[in-house]
Amino acid sequence: MNVPKKTTVITLCLTSLLIAVSAMQTAAQRISPHAYIEQHKATAIRYMEEYGCPASVILAIAMHESAHGNSRIARYLHNHFGIKGPNNNKEIRSAYKGYDSVEESYQDFIAFLKRRKGTEELFDRYEPHEYQQWVQGIARSGYAQSPTWASRVIGMIRKYSLHELDEKPETGTLAVETEPATSDTVWYTVKKGDTLYDLARKYGTTVRAIQHENGLKGSRLRIGQQLILQ
Repeated sequence: MNVPKKTTVITLCLTSLLIAVSAMQTAAQRISPHAYIEQHKATAIRYMEEYGCPASVILAIAMHESAHGNSRIARYLHNHFGIKGPNNNKEIRSAYKGYDSVEESYQDFIAFLKRRKGTEELFDRYEPHEYQQWVQGIARSGYAQSPTWASRVIGMIRKYSLHELDEKPETGTLAVETEPATSDTVWYTVKKGDTLYDLARKYGTTVRAIQHENGLKGSRLRIGQQLILQ
């Protein structure tokens, strides 16, 4: 049986329309970075006040690990920090830990830092305003395998001015900031031909000190990589 061309065209148009509407709905459901910050900053500040871990660090790691709450493990498991463990979810097969709520995920992140040998010392060593040292310390503990993890998290704190939360602001919308949060910290963006040895000589430090401060295990550098040199 031949299907009339007009019917075929109408069917194709309706299919295309449904696909477009579905794509628009999916895009509309995605959480923006600013929306995520507004939704969870009170929780981050509360845990900072209770335990001492910077609110900026809590939020930035959650944003990085959960793609601002849009990742599959965030949506299905309420896991915003990439912590592995058991889950009973039947909609997704994952090695990541499942939680009953996002709040529970935030709470377990603090417990995770306090129970690990490599990070428990951070609570006694650093103040909430020393977010760079917190991020570097968490990176050195093996929290993430990527060598650029720390610079990305710190970059996110700077981009969205999350360090302002460490001062517990009452109101206001966070502004975008492109300059380093503290004038004492020297940031350097790796360029072609740079080596750790050359940078150490130029900035009056040592290769080992640069590696330790930035959580580097080797001497290889990437163009565009951000390093703390002081």
